[in-house]
Amino acid sequence: MKVRIGVAAGVGASDDAYGFLRLVDALDDLGYDSIWVPDVITTSIFDPISALSIAAGRRDRLKVGTHLIVPGRDPVRLAKELATLDQLSDGRLLLLFVLGLKQAHELDAQSVVASERSAMLEESMHIMRTLWSGEPLEHQGRFYTYNGVELAVQPKQDPLEVWLGGQVPASLRRCGRIGEGWMPGLCSPEEAAEMREDVLVEAAAAGREIDDEHFGMNLSWVDGPMSDELLASVEARRPGFDPAHTIGCGASGLAERMHAFLDVGFSKFVIRPAEPPTDWAAAVESVSEVLTLQN
Repeated sequence: MKVRIGVAAGVGASDDAYGFLRLVDALDDLGYDSIWVPDVITTSIFDPISALSIAAGRRDRLKVGTHLIVPGRDPVRLAKELATLDQLSDGRLLLLFVLGLKQAHELDAQSVVASERSAMLEESMHIMRTLWSGEPLEHQGRFYTYNGVELAVQPKQDPLEVWLGGQVPASLRRCGRIGEGWMPGLCSPEEAAEMREDVLVEAAAAGREIDDEHFGMNLSWVDGPMSDELLASVEARRPGFDPAHTIGCGASGLAERMHAFLDVGFSKFVIRPAEPPTDWAAAVESVSEVLTLQN
């Protein structure tokens, strides 16, 4: 099983030009597999497509990934933007499509209705995959209609894979039906193993296969005891969940968490400090011994 470790840039790195560039350089120099930029529209975090374009042009090895909000974006324009980024980065783009935060200001910024986001995501994925295949697009859907649209710019990767997240039953079913990989967060190894099986069962029912290498996990680390603020934020997101399942203390604790998920079939990791560090480059260096897990 090929282990790969990337880092998700958060506040202090993905909203500060100098800090972001320092992090890109540090990750590449240290040997991390990828840098990830999350997509939150109404915060100071950089737009992921623009930021990753800069990262891909700055370094020629480091992969570039994003937890990208799809509902609210025109799928034809988005297909071309992502194909362009994949071409110019020589096939280094990693995609995890998400619905976005279910918050009033985020939904307003997306110009979407919360209950329609899942259907919009699935329809958009069909449109983009058709365009990336080089076929003319004839589509009469619930949200979009296109007649004979073609995309002259194609991704370098064939196919350009789309992973999905989410842990509710509907999300697991969706991943099994249309996803090429699954990457959740904030769950225990035992829970992840059960949900992984649910994804595989749904894929088999749809006549599909998902590669055993295509299961990953979002993990975090702290340098010492978890703060009251961190514990409260985890409790707010998932009441009763033990954060020690996905948050390790230092490099050794983070490596222990990775081994626990490796044991149940998860080999791709996106890590981040659980609380914003003062120096992102120093933070990723402090846990870089986990890179010995990469093979």
